[in-house]
Amino acid sequence: MSDTDKQIKNPDNKTFKAYRQSFDVRFEYPVHFTHQVFDFDNPLLESVLDRLNEQKCHRCIVFIDSNVAETHPEIIKKIESYFQAREKKIELACQPCIMPADKKSGWDIVHNIVSVIKENHLDRQSFVIAVGGGSVLDIVGFACSIVHRGLRLLRLPTTTLAQADAGIGVKNGMDTSYMKNFIGTFAPPFAVINDFDFLSTLSFEDWTAGIAEAFKVAIIKDADFFDYLCTNGDALRQRDISVMTEAIYRCAMIHLEHIRTSGDAFEFGSARPLDFGHWAAHKIETISDYQIGHGQAVAIGIAIDSFYAMRQGLINQAQLQRITEGLIRCGLDVYNEIISKRTAAGELTILEGLRQFQEHLGGELTVTLPKNIGAKIEVNNIDSDIIEEAVQYLQGICKQGSD
Repeated sequence: MSDTDKQIKNPDNKTFKAYRQSFDVRFEYPVHFTHQVFDFDNPLLESVLDRLNEQKCHRCIVFIDSNVAETHPEIIKKIESYFQAREKKIELACQPCIMPADKKSGWDIVHNIVSVIKENHLDRQSFVIAVGGGSVLDIVGFACSIVHRGLRLLRLPTTTLAQADAGIGVKNGMDTSYMKNFIGTFAPPFAVINDFDFLSTLSFEDWTAGIAEAFKVAIIKDADFFDYLCTNGDALRQRDISVMTEAIYRCAMIHLEHIRTSGDAFEFGSARPLDFGHWAAHKIETISDYQIGHGQAVAIGIAIDSFYAMRQGLINQAQLQRITEGLIRCGLDVYNEIISKRTAAGELTILEGLRQFQEHLGGELTVTLPKNIGAKIEVNNIDSDIIEEAVQYLQGICKQGSD
């Protein structure tokens, strides 16, 4: 008999056996790829909202990333026209709402989202549609997850990073000055629609951000995909939409398959392979007060961890060089002076990211490293001296490039 089975008798000598609750919950959501999602002749959005065939008119609120509203000034009118043409099946509960594209906006923004939902009386079978980059998808998703203990969320990612990674998974989050994604929940969306036409107006930084996430999954899971990215680096940097959409699709498929097959979709364990390169990336973002974007930070984090893997004999020098050159060819930097910043005690500031990473995961520190290209290994200790070497190595690459 285990300690948990031992019974403490009540004063009347009765004992009550513990009940061990156990049940499974199945999650299912489609991820679609399209063009012109709000075009009058595109039936996809309506069919996705009605995919459960509930024989009802679906009430929706649309939240739009302010960056998207600025670069696509016609979007509100197009959304309203789309819904008006299908008023028997889908209904806007209010005019689309513009959202600041900043996960640091905090609880005030969450409260504003919740207030809009409350004022328009959405119920658990209504829909919230989030249109934007990862920051807006995350904060709207978080708000949805706490209203009525979860509303139906339809994500429409509009950046390369969101379409390839942040917008297709099961998490949401809100950043703080202390830690990235310190606040958040696991809440799978009702559906995801990736509209590639939104990519044409992205800044260069936002265009390349998703490439970093593609390298992340390719290096640890798919050698052929890694070859594709390296071979097409110039095309990706030069904004070849055909090459980019292929990269987004392949990255998304790898990401989704990992969630489906890992056996730990909600990350109860300590290992997070899809966070390869992220312990440093998250710290880089917070040190820079989020002036360095997530994709660029991930590229640097990948370079740091790949150097570490080389020093541990997990990859060779030629493979490390392919990784760093591939990232650079795609338009991503592998060094920023912020990673050389030090604490008052003289330690690299980014090393604080290891402790925060362990705290965020829970349990034992577990860092994913590449083992050759297309495979991975988890390690539980990181030698700070090798991180020092990595920073110096990457700084050297930066200096060579500027000469």
